[in-house]
Amino acid sequence: MKREPAQRLDPRAKTLWRITNLLGMLPLLAGAAAASFVLLRVVEMPLPVAALPVLVVLALIVLLVGIMPGLRWRRWRYEIRPEEVDLQRGVYWVSRTLVPLARIQHVDTKQGPLQRRFGLSTVVFYTAAGPNQIPELSTPIAADVRDRISELTREQDEL
Repeated sequence: MKREPAQRLDPRAKTLWRITNLLGMLPLLAGAAAASFVLLRVVEMPLPVAALPVLVVLALIVLLVGIMPGLRWRRWRYEIRPEEVDLQRGVYWVSRTLVPLARIQHVDTKQGPLQRRFGLSTVVFYTAAGPNQIPELSTPIAADVRDRISELTREQDEL
């Protein structure tokens, strides 16, 4: 069995994931607040019961914003080897993907608005089976990773 990949994502990934998770939870929190209001004012439930939807969503926010980004970052690793790209990710179920360089057709970097704000980029490399990515690398490192994969795939083509 191969050793675990050595490279980690940029630590700023944790902050970015916290923000995106929080933004994703805001509509659910608004819905829970509306449900609590209806339970309290329309159905006339006691306050502890009416507050349950909001409390459940707040507990979920603590999990998704406070805990999961750190766990996800700790597990996410990658390594570019002369013959393959090795990806490891997952919190509960760990996924390990080995992508042979000979199968990679092209490689890109992409950057969303929040990534740009944090100076992060994602490297995406494509095979016939579909895309794989290494997210949340600092933009200069992402460019280096993209160029290294491109260089190694050219060497594979020459063999």
